[in-house]
Amino acid sequence: MDDTIGFPDPGLDLSDGFKPHTSHWGVFSARQGEAGLEVRAYAGDPDPNRIIDNFPGALRHQARITQPAIRRGWLERGPGPDDRRGRDEFVSVSWEKALDLLGDELARIRDTRGPGAVFGGSYGWSSAGRFHHAQSQVHRFLNIALGGYVRSVNSYSSGASSVLLPQILCGYEDITKRNVTWEQIAADTDIVLAFGGMALKNSMVAGGSISKHVERGAMEAARRRGCEFILVSPLREDLPVEAGAEWMTCVPGTDTALMLGIVHTLIAENLHDQAFLDRYTEGWPVFLRYLTGESDGQPKHAEWAAAVCGVDTDTIRKLARRLAGKRALITVSHSLQRAEHGEQPVWMGMVLAAALGQIGLSGGGYAYSLGAIGYYGRRVNDVPGPTLGQGRNAVRDFIPVARIADMLLNPGSAYRYNGETRTYPDIRLVYWAGGNPFHHHQDINRLRKAFAKVDTLVVHELAWTATARHADIVLPSTMTLEREDIGYSSNDPLMVAMHRIAEPFGLARDDYEIFADLADRLGAREPFTEGRTSRQWLEHLYEPTRASLEARGLEAPSFEEFWRRGSLVVPQQPDDGGRLRRFRDDPVNHALPTPSGRIEIFSAKIAGHGDADCPGHPVWLEKSDTPKPGAPCFLVANQPVTRLHSQLDFGGHSLQSKHRGREVARMNPRDADARGIKHGDIIRLFNARGACLAAVHVTDGIAPGVVQLPTGAWYDPMDPEDDAPLCVHGNPNVLTRDVGTSSFAQGCTGQLTTAEVEKFTGNLPPIRAFDPV
Repeated sequence: MDDTIGFPDPGLDLSDGFKPHTSHWGVFSARQGEAGLEVRAYAGDPDPNRIIDNFPGALRHQARITQPAIRRGWLERGPGPDDRRGRDEFVSVSWEKALDLLGDELARIRDTRGPGAVFGGSYGWSSAGRFHHAQSQVHRFLNIALGGYVRSVNSYSSGASSVLLPQILCGYEDITKRNVTWEQIAADTDIVLAFGGMALKNSMVAGGSISKHVERGAMEAARRRGCEFILVSPLREDLPVEAGAEWMTCVPGTDTALMLGIVHTLIAENLHDQAFLDRYTEGWPVFLRYLTGESDGQPKHAEWAAAVCGVDTDTIRKLARRLAGKRALITVSHSLQRAEHGEQPVWMGMVLAAALGQIGLSGGGYAYSLGAIGYYGRRVNDVPGPTLGQGRNAVRDFIPVARIADMLLNPGSAYRYNGETRTYPDIRLVYWAGGNPFHHHQDINRLRKAFAKVDTLVVHELAWTATARHADIVLPSTMTLEREDIGYSSNDPLMVAMHRIAEPFGLARDDYEIFADLADRLGAREPFTEGRTSRQWLEHLYEPTRASLEARGLEAPSFEEFWRRGSLVVPQQPDDGGRLRRFRDDPVNHALPTPSGRIEIFSAKIAGHGDADCPGHPVWLEKSDTPKPGAPCFLVANQPVTRLHSQLDFGGHSLQSKHRGREVARMNPRDADARGIKHGDIIRLFNARGACLAAVHVTDGIAPGVVQLPTGAWYDPMDPEDDAPLCVHGNPNVLTRDVGTSSFAQGCTGQLTTAEVEKFTGNLPPIRAFDPV
């Protein structure tokens, strides 16, 4: 890729009154026309993401929050535990009153309980802009105005892998962002074995801005060159048609057993790379005793694996032979570790790549979560980007992010995490700005009980999500189109000047302005704002990029020039394979940051924790959540296609994907026929935790015995007064389990559970999720 910069960017057309903007879904330009908002995809993008079409219908939707609101029970009785959250009505108030009441409550908690009683829960994607990033704003505010907060660590997407991988291989970003790229796959890879796939619906979005969607084209180019793609997933669409993939299904949650059978075949037929294992790995002999059955009496041969995973013995053996001697790439998706014992397939995928001797080669080896998000598998920028400092958090306490309900329901209780026994803090106030836990957290009925335990729940939100409806104080925030910002991602070369496209909706305000006024009430306005307006902050955050370009002798436009032109292309680092390539080339001088400095197939450190649900090397562990009477089907709750998580579910593109107003589930014709269900019917999905309605799409693109319902449909309880109400809209998290992957990582297990399905024959309840409060 060219490492020079150029102006203006040829793909950003700003004619006819269109202004530049960007999002997690892609760079675009927009204007307010006679027919409303018009959006135009970035012309330099070879495969634009249609999620930008959610903006026009969402900008002025009735679901938007018009002014500050306070839950009546909190307003009349004051702070304290209350099971009326989510059931109570709201009272609209002025900004002055809302901020006065909130300022007093924050001061009360700070002065009587201390900042360790505050949970800065903000978790989610918020804005692609680097200044108006809600998590950064709220964490900066809590650090400066209160002295800190209890934080969360890791993510719902990669909770298990982000704890495991740095201990057995290298840093998480070294594996995902500085390892195998799409360029390498297009040029060098012979065969890709994708456990869980690389679905474009995931790679079409990024944590920051994204200017070019290259994944589809890279897979198509690799296939034309002769690269083979093999997909192991219950869903055929987990690789695009351009990959021409062979589709292989195994029993959901048994990928580890399948990998063990492949590696056993490699060993039995002397197809493995023993020289690589000897030179680069630690603990292979310990793992080999398990693989051959010496340590437990059960060889993990292909026959054993076939009985566990449902893939026939010959297929397993032939697959091992196809991989051997090739430039083979093993990928493991986030989905595999978002399940019970999720650490095991991540670890075992690495072992398979090591046994093939491929780690560190161009287009080969191990690429955890490639395709999970738009900035994985790309080059890294070679200049600093805009970053808002968050101050110092004086509170050392934290929780794994997916353990929020456990924390609120069990203050003072002990739990295991990463080899430690920790204690849940006693949280009295939760502050949420950015993110929607009623989307990403599991077992919503349990989450409702958890939020009833706190004194106060504060939410900044642009629309009446379920999280906002369960809050005590709701402050309306602007949408990205209603503010200025700088769009940037460390793995995308296009920095975008995000111009304001529309005026704020109702009385909505930027998070920064809200926090500045709150900080004023707490005596911390100056340290929070540093005397800067929002525009002055943008200039300040742009300066490190400009200064770095100037120091390298490259054109370094002023902020005013950057803003006028609308974009800036920054240089990127070479595609050199990163830390793993350097380790392969010279394992002595470029040792890995593991305890041994090598690839840890066996980890003495993890074994020393003594946690039976995550021993010292990858193993097959039986699952507790498997099909049974009352819940005979696997339920896959994966990411949606027409929105990012739950963002703008009321946008036009998202609404068009629904049927009769409901989210659409998919099931195999065999399972549908057995239940008298036909394509387009409304179905009821249920288990011991809850129930929801959905429309059904009957297709042979899903494995028998599996039902798939994407996440992100806004939670819509038929009767909020019930403790376990029917969700009429199709949110699968009324069904998913709120348990950790293991006592080691405590990751989210929301991807996979079990449920029953039946045709719904009653009167169809109305959808009220998008009605104003």
